[in-house]
Amino acid sequence: MKVLIIGGGNMGMTYAQSFLRSKIAQKEDLMILERSPEKAAELAKKEIGTIYGEPSECLQNADLVILAVKPQDAQKLFKTIKALIDPQQVFLSIMAGVKIDTIQNALHVTKVIRAMPNLPAQIGMGMTAFTSTDDVTRIELVMVQNLLNTTGKTVYVDSEEAIDASTAISGSGPAYVFYFMQSMIEAAKGMGFSQSEAELLVAQTFKGAVDLYQKGNFNCAEWIQKVASKGGTTEAALNTWYTNNLKSSIQQGAISAQKRAEELGKLMNEPIPSKT
Repeated sequence: MKVLIIGGGNMGMTYAQSFLRSKIAQKEDLMILERSPEKAAELAKKEIGTIYGEPSECLQNADLVILAVKPQDAQKLFKTIKALIDPQQVFLSIMAGVKIDTIQNALHVTKVIRAMPNLPAQIGMGMTAFTSTDDVTRIELVMVQNLLNTTGKTVYVDSEEAIDASTAISGSGPAYVFYFMQSMIEAAKGMGFSQSEAELLVAQTFKGAVDLYQKGNFNCAEWIQKVASKGGTTEAALNTWYTNNLKSSIQQGAISAQKRAEELGKLMNEPIPSKT
């Protein structure tokens, strides 16, 4: 399968490097379209595939086209590549908020997959939700999922509404974790630990807890009970959070993120007024 990645930014390069590292793609089968001459020259030094500056040089050779540009650049990109497209090509979009029907209508294509990766994809620990149009064959979908799996874990969802929901959970989720970690680090420093000591205590605690959760057979509530003894220190902390209804605040935050994802999706997919 010949793969063209349009966009040489962080996520585009994350995919290129992950595909090659996993050996699911060879350099000879990987193309990257980057229109900035300076960025293209920089990418050419990394030996991650063939770098092109114009879509006319590479688009027609691709079986899979990965749209990895900023969402606000989508309409400009569509106008640039529309006339060069083969209807049998598969398009994988990681442009946040840009809906499948927007891509279909702009490019006159039917085989579209929309994915929502997150930041840990950069180290092969990502979580990606994805969905597709009915015209994408099962074989094509499996091939794309195998590519996405090189950056971590994936889950196929039946609707684009679930993509917005995954944006609120896994897409934004790393920031929620970092927020909680930062709060604990600041608490540790207030207790007398140095910055490096506080960061080590918190980071290793998070890593260990996640590993326990993944390797054990207990849900979160059961793990909490294993740590929290009656009248103990953990219970004292939990009681404070129960009193302040922290769980509800976290849930409401995720719901707010989902609503904002839906709002941005509507704005991103509004038709551009034609010039008179």
